[in-house]
Amino acid sequence: MSGAALGIEIVVVFFLALFLLHRYGDFKKQQRMVLFGTLLAWYLCFLIVFILPLDVSTVTYVCLSAAYRQSTGSASTTTRSRHLFPPSSHRCPITRYVRTLCHKPWSYIPDGIMPVFWRVVYWTSQCLTWLLLPFMQSYARSGGFSITGKIKTALIENAIYYGTYLLIFGSLLIYVAVHPELHLSWYELQTIGITAANTWGLFLLVLLLGYGLVEIPRSYWNASRHGHLLIKTYFKASKLMTEKADAEENLEDVMEEVRKVSESIKYNHPLRKYIDTILRKCPLDYQEKMGRNMDDYEDFDDKQNTYPTEKSLVKLHKQVIYAVQRHNRTRVQWQILLQQAIHLEDVAKNETSSTHQFVHSFPSSEPAGWFSRYIYTPTVEWYWECFLKRWFYRLLAIVLTLFSVVVVWSECTFFSTRPVLSLFAIFIQLAERDYNYLYIEMACFITIFFLCTCVYSTVFRIRVFNYYYLASHHQTDAYSLQFSGMLFCRLTPPLCLNFLGLIHMDSTISHQEKLQTAYTSIMGSMRVLSFIANGFYIYYPMLIVILCIATYFSLGTRCLNLLGFQQFMDDSEMTSDLIDEGKELIRREKRKKQRIEDGENRRREWKERYGNPREDYAARNRSSHEMKETSYSDTVSSSNTERDRIELLHDAEPLDFNADALTDDPPDSEGINDDIDQM
Repeated sequence: MSGAALGIEIVVVFFLALFLLHRYGDFKKQQRMVLFGTLLAWYLCFLIVFILPLDVSTVTYVCLSAAYRQSTGSASTTTRSRHLFPPSSHRCPITRYVRTLCHKPWSYIPDGIMPVFWRVVYWTSQCLTWLLLPFMQSYARSGGFSITGKIKTALIENAIYYGTYLLIFGSLLIYVAVHPELHLSWYELQTIGITAANTWGLFLLVLLLGYGLVEIPRSYWNASRHGHLLIKTYFKASKLMTEKADAEENLEDVMEEVRKVSESIKYNHPLRKYIDTILRKCPLDYQEKMGRNMDDYEDFDDKQNTYPTEKSLVKLHKQVIYAVQRHNRTRVQWQILLQQAIHLEDVAKNETSSTHQFVHSFPSSEPAGWFSRYIYTPTVEWYWECFLKRWFYRLLAIVLTLFSVVVVWSECTFFSTRPVLSLFAIFIQLAERDYNYLYIEMACFITIFFLCTCVYSTVFRIRVFNYYYLASHHQTDAYSLQFSGMLFCRLTPPLCLNFLGLIHMDSTISHQEKLQTAYTSIMGSMRVLSFIANGFYIYYPMLIVILCIATYFSLGTRCLNLLGFQQFMDDSEMTSDLIDEGKELIRREKRKKQRIEDGENRRREWKERYGNPREDYAARNRSSHEMKETSYSDTVSSSNTERDRIELLHDAEPLDFNADALTDDPPDSEGINDDIDQM
């Protein structure tokens, strides 16, 4: 099984990343380069999360086997064990636990594979996050009409990112240069670059982690309180509707500017090709309006009209891209929030149901699958939504709270090795005594997954980052996909390095003569920069305690509320007004949706009773051409009569229509049959 586990996980992780990209992205509409860049970024980050536990278990086995050989006096050692236990070095701290021959784990990876693997994964992800993805994101938003213009704009916009990275790298380079005892080789330069990236990532990582460790458990606890969750949804609906209306107004203003420019620049103007490019970025309904109002046969006159410049068209093109993106984002977020509000209202109504069957306000028009028919029946759905779900969320919130406490404690004590205070390090050492490699791998994976969830979900929860979102059912735009890939690649490596410090697998922090993982060896020795290894990496994570306390007492929310940014607060009068406004908005949208469904039901019922009017009309036209004895005037009048009847059937939707008033033999049916017989 040597290397088999690595190969299996590489394949499985690829299909997992492909499945998630298909769920959130749109393979048919979005550009291939955007999809490829996002897929590669997600794939590399998932590889780090899934493969790192195998690296830890492999190193644990090598350490245990080397300790066993030392305890028995065996001379056969591997390359790693000779590096770990030279003749004059201190023995591994776990040597005293080795009494029998340790068993090789099924996921063991032979020497020489992991260093090459981590080197390829790490440097590819860094090139993506610092160079390619920011460039692709700016390139897609650029208003230029040529490839050269878009590249120039993308380079200028990314100068701040490149400048920040070069500033950190330059500062560390100067620090090494002024110390004569440090020699600058390629390895040291590589370590400085990695340290600069990890320092930037750790700085943002701790801020996001301090918020997520408290907010994630609290969100699940609040999710068990249906009433609280419903009024908070009303609050979000009120704020989102304001943003949605502002986005629609902004789109209207931009489209009006596009219309004026389009009418001034005619079809034979040299700048007309740029106008056509801008029009293709506009929504379809605006394109149709502008197409109807434009006369392409009118020539332009350079003397009488003032025409925009190419620079102004580039600016207008960028405004169109931003306005359309913002409009689509708010529209998708509104639809998601509307579905959540309707579902929560259905839960509130069904809680008092005596039949114990869940009834939806708007049942799905699609036929129910086998899962809904045989397993997730309305009765099972009622017990889950109205009873079991709240207790499940409460239990999950308690478990996540305990997990968060363990993370905070370990972040504050992971530098202590004698005694070992980090709880994660204690758990791993206990598993080492029993040679329980599966437990080591599962514990590492669950911990890394929890840390990633707290960090990444925070970005999409905080109001400041509301510009980006991840929506399932192919509703995520290209800019959010690129941003997520860039963020994952930027934060995952320092997060995993921080985790290795928590379990004392990073000798730079733990200061132990212990074999390092291949992942840590690729990161380089932080001892080149002692103030980073012995200062920032150890003491900065302690800031999590302060951030967790501030998040628990909602200090950030209260400060934003004082500054005029309305936040959800139970004791605020403005919050109550926004909740009432949001409730009315949801009620209005439900009425609108109900009218649409009623109209569809009336059309469907009318079609079932009288057939398809369009097919009848085509049949009558074919028969009228075959009847030679019918005069031209009768044919014209009959066609007009039938056309009027068809228009009434398609367009007329009486509001007071009552399906119960219809009989099986409507009074107009005889007249219709007589007309058909006369034809």
